[in-house]
Amino acid sequence: MAGRINDEDVKAVRDAVPIDAVVSEYLQLRNAGGGNLKGLCPFHDEKSPSFQVSPSKGLFHCFGCQEGGDTITFVMKIDHLSFSEAVERLAGQAGITLRYEEGGYNPTHQRGERIRLVEAHKLAAEWYAEQLATAPEAETGRVFLAERGFDQAAAVHFGVGYSPQGWDHLTRFLRGKGFSDKELVLSGLAQEGRRGPIDRFRGRLMWPIRDIGGDVVGFGARKLYEADNGPKYLNTPDTAIYRKSQVLYGIDLAKKDIAKSSRAVVVEGYTDVMACHLAGVTTAIATCGTAFGSDHIKILRRLLMDNGSARVIFTFDGDAAGQKAALRAFEDDQKFAAETYIAIAPDGMDPCDLRLAKGDEAVADLAEPRTPLFEFALRQIVSRYDLDTPAGRAAALDEAAPVVARIKNSGAQHEVAVQLAGMLGILDTQFVVKRVAQLARWARDRGGKGPAPERGRPGAGGPQQYAAAPAAPRGPALNLRNPVFATERELLKLALQRPELVSPAFDAYGVDEFTAPPYAAVRQAILDAGGAEYGVQDPQEYLIRVRDAAPDDTVRAMVTELAVEAIMRRAVDEVYAGEVLVRVRRRAVERRVREVNGKLARLSNHADQAEQSAVQNELWVLQQYDQALREHGAAAL
Repeated sequence: MAGRINDEDVKAVRDAVPIDAVVSEYLQLRNAGGGNLKGLCPFHDEKSPSFQVSPSKGLFHCFGCQEGGDTITFVMKIDHLSFSEAVERLAGQAGITLRYEEGGYNPTHQRGERIRLVEAHKLAAEWYAEQLATAPEAETGRVFLAERGFDQAAAVHFGVGYSPQGWDHLTRFLRGKGFSDKELVLSGLAQEGRRGPIDRFRGRLMWPIRDIGGDVVGFGARKLYEADNGPKYLNTPDTAIYRKSQVLYGIDLAKKDIAKSSRAVVVEGYTDVMACHLAGVTTAIATCGTAFGSDHIKILRRLLMDNGSARVIFTFDGDAAGQKAALRAFEDDQKFAAETYIAIAPDGMDPCDLRLAKGDEAVADLAEPRTPLFEFALRQIVSRYDLDTPAGRAAALDEAAPVVARIKNSGAQHEVAVQLAGMLGILDTQFVVKRVAQLARWARDRGGKGPAPERGRPGAGGPQQYAAAPAAPRGPALNLRNPVFATERELLKLALQRPELVSPAFDAYGVDEFTAPPYAAVRQAILDAGGAEYGVQDPQEYLIRVRDAAPDDTVRAMVTELAVEAIMRRAVDEVYAGEVLVRVRRRAVERRVREVNGKLARLSNHADQAEQSAVQNELWVLQQYDQALREHGAAAL
């Protein structure tokens, strides 16, 4: 195993890679005020952004699910990496060579499993691309691309490659790069043969599939030869770094434009993504051999930020399979706050064929939203019933009304209910409107759950629950309306965020001056980390030390939360810090005064004058101190 990474190198990695730059690779961030940024949390489903990033402190915290930490923690959680793997990935981005306490510099064979698999895919993608560009055998692949309007420059832009027809060309190449047979099989690039590992992909055109961070994690392979008995498209199997339900082809190229324009175009294949991007529709993405589902929605929602102007346009073939895919997409429609639309090209062409036949402008025009997805779903439902009969109209209404009830905008919901009455030929429009409103109200009352679908009828039933409830926040609940707790919280935020304003006075405060147990634990962690005075000397390292000093994840999450949460005053200065310091100290003095008064009452029945005198003297000192705090403020601390 690799040795422990040198602490100085870990600190160098933290300092070199800004947390907002890393987080922005996975979700859209907007200004949250006070120097912080906010976005939709990638760790739980939410409708409004509660995930905050503090670039100045190098920390993130979600006020919804309580996840938080620094840049390394974020990468560990988002990509399911170990600590060393996360540091290695960030070090690679920053160009930092890591040192290890046991064994010097990091040898290749000692890297973490995920890092190794990603490296193998990166090398494989480069090798496949080189084969397509130079190998005589790859002419079949080059012709295939040319016939679909893609030249060499397009192939390079999208990283398209070619896998030779032999049994183990890639396997031998990667062995030469130091990868073991076990790693090649685990990566999905090779599979077990009769005499050892052989290439999984042979004689195919290869599309590298990248995650949202830009790492190659898998491949989509298109059959080129009649002698190939495999499927038309063959994808990487699920591995430690690849889950087909959790990746979107082209997301690495499209993510910035999706976030910038609040629009995403979902197409069906790799060549469709290429055609769209080359035609100027740079927000196009596609699934990888699976239906568009919940995990794909989570990726897009983080980029779209769920603002009201966001648009998701699905393009599907006009055939039965395409219509079925559109209806499947509609089942998940309510998981978006964005408006969803469907676009079907003339003559049922996909974007790739449309570009060949009618040019780039036709593809760009196709991506303009026209038909709302719910309207398409309604027409598909209604078309299955005989509307010339009362029974047919009633059955169509039973299936269609819950669909209308799922429309988010209440004004649009009413209007579409009127349209549905017309589509069904029901003259009593108000009957349909009331039916839809009743279903919508029932769904709201049940917390988003609608009636269970009837068995035997596709699409029947009401609106489904569209999002799992966020996990319950960890840690003890605090009543922030209690001014004592609120003031203690404010002082801890100042101590973590602006230690120069409260030091050195804060470091003289005892743990027992914080009456809320979690706040007392944070105060102890600050003490163990060297106090607020250390934060004045090295603010970035200070927060890391306080988090490391926390006794458990609950306290650590509280530290992160307090380090990111906005201070409750627009102008944060020494005057405000002094006011908070004084309020916490005066309440501590008041508590001690009550205790001493109680002790005096108990001693009144005893004749020990010396003890009574000592207690009375303590009470007098406390009262004088309280008066000084009241009159002179922070100067009396």
